[in-house]
Amino acid sequence: MKPTRLGCPVYVSLALALLVLVPARAAEEKIWHVKAVHPDGRLLDVKALDKKGGIYPVKAIQEDGNLHLLDVKALVDDRRLPVKILVSDDKYAPVKAIGENGTIFDIKALTPEGLKLDVKGVRRSGSIIHIKAVGPQGAFYGIKAISPEGHLYDVKGIKMSKDRVETRVHGVDVAAHIKALPQAPETVK
Repeated sequence: MKPTRLGCPVYVSLALALLVLVPARAAEEKIWHVKAVHPDGRLLDVKALDKKGGIYPVKAIQEDGNLHLLDVKALVDDRRLPVKILVSDDKYAPVKAIGENGTIFDIKALTPEGLKLDVKGVRRSGSIIHIKAVGPQGAFYGIKAISPEGHLYDVKGIKMSKDRVETRVHGVDVAAHIKALPQAPETVK
């Protein structure tokens, strides 16, 4: 084999160039379902809805094997929109997806009977905001992320600062981020 200017064969030079130019492994991702758990044990789809009646999936995204904190996104056409808790004075904090131009998408749990249940931040424990679907008569249904293998995570709001406005996304004031987290063990009092 003919050596290159660096003094090594051409195939070795090509292999070294590939190692430098191509990441060691491509980013792996898994898409988890986001569902509301009805008290009867049924799972309700959680979707993003636009003002024109379009319905889009809401998913948790696991990247590169990271099982600690999963992003929750609305999949609208070929875009992944952030799902956040918005700044509000309402009793329950609104959970919404935010489009690139500041368009707000409602996040709802859909029942087989056609009801669209609000998904809200209903209670805060330190920096964690509990996210629930609000059912008839004010019943709360847990929001969960379910992996392709059947693992179950809680979907929660995460507050990173003490400020009322955590950040601004496309001109919209955000109170907290929405993430899927491993379930915390219950503490006995």
